[in-house]
Amino acid sequence: MTNDTWGAVSDQIRKSVGNNNYTAWIEPLGFERLDGSVLRLVAPTNFIGSWVTQNYSDVILRHCIAAGVRADRLECIVANTAAAPAPKAAVTPAPVAARKPAVAVNADLPGAALDPRFTFDAFVVGKPNELAHASARRVAAGNAVGFNPLFLYGGVGLGKTHLMQAIAWELQASQPHLRVLYLSAEQFMYRFIQALREKDTISFKQLFRSVDVLMVDDVQFIAGKESTQDEFFHTFNALIDQGKQIVISADRSPADITDLEERIRSRLQSGLVVDLHPADFELRLGVLQHKMAQFRAQNPDLAVAPGVLEFLADRISSNIRVLEGAVTRLFAFSTLVGGEITLDRAQDCLADILRASERKLTIDEIMKKVCEHYNLRMSDMVSARRTRSIARPRQMAMYLAKKLTPRSYPEIGRKFGGRDHTTVLHGVRKIEELITQDSQVAEDALLLERKLES
Repeated sequence: MTNDTWGAVSDQIRKSVGNNNYTAWIEPLGFERLDGSVLRLVAPTNFIGSWVTQNYSDVILRHCIAAGVRADRLECIVANTAAAPAPKAAVTPAPVAARKPAVAVNADLPGAALDPRFTFDAFVVGKPNELAHASARRVAAGNAVGFNPLFLYGGVGLGKTHLMQAIAWELQASQPHLRVLYLSAEQFMYRFIQALREKDTISFKQLFRSVDVLMVDDVQFIAGKESTQDEFFHTFNALIDQGKQIVISADRSPADITDLEERIRSRLQSGLVVDLHPADFELRLGVLQHKMAQFRAQNPDLAVAPGVLEFLADRISSNIRVLEGAVTRLFAFSTLVGGEITLDRAQDCLADILRASERKLTIDEIMKKVCEHYNLRMSDMVSARRTRSIARPRQMAMYLAKKLTPRSYPEIGRKFGGRDHTTVLHGVRKIEELITQDSQVAEDALLLERKLES
């Protein structure tokens, strides 16, 4: 088998698994050699190699045989160990704690400590976060990019902080000469207030404007802080003028951060704004399999019954942190008590998490969240007033009630002041129409849905 043969086989695999799966898992692989009947491929990371071995071996081998290649087993070798003798089995990811990058944080910069778990290798990529991951990778390459700043936003536990710290680790590993500063918006504010108190704002300005890459997490916390916003604005401009890279994260888009100065809002929107969507089933399952592979590296005897991870990925959809906490608890339970993790055991051990995930969203909760978003009173939702400033939010609440609850049109109408079901139907269809025509309405609907499901 040759590289050309592997290229032809890869093209056939793409047709079988689809473009998204091919790009994520097959395209990063390289042909190493055919060792007897064992096909050995090179993977860029332990996780990709393990995932491909577990999930795509049959597909790859089937297409190899169809191309005339006699291969009955697949092994993936991690890129940096490809020159060493091939292992006898597929590589299993090492536990996170053992994979701490060797690069230290810039000692002279007042940034936050980087978590050794938050690297690109440990980030599971799926459709909801693939653009954010690709954007972060581009910045981490350290070359000139076509967007500045990079603004990442999304709900709790979707990976914003993970990606930001992964950028910092990657830059420090590949280009240690760069001055990379990662900190939270709260830390930025604290440092600025401290400089004001000590009457040493000159040193503060010189320090923050001397960095090559500035990364500020949870920027929504400076909203409403006039002096801090003013200093952030000038720091932002100074770095952009020097061609330095800025990476920002928040829990919502710049347009939705209230009490943020318009001049800052416009600059944050001038680069690439990327939304990390809530994890879908495939991504949640990938995270669980990744975590379980790490735990098995610590305890090779760990046994999980078929269907357990799929059950958890289906039932726990709030955010990735809760999901990781659930599988960590199962691992601890198995380690301390012993025995296989069966579906019954998982349900008993995670009863509180599973109960919380079963919480049913109510129409009252939807109305309350919509009122908070549009700064209205609950009484406005059920009133007879038809001014646009009230009617449009009321229609939005009806739309969300129909989409996120099992309630019928008449039931929803009764909640909104005894309105007829045709009124609710009209409101729902109106919002559906506006979502395709008005970007602000679409953004409001997406943001409210994310808040209600978190």
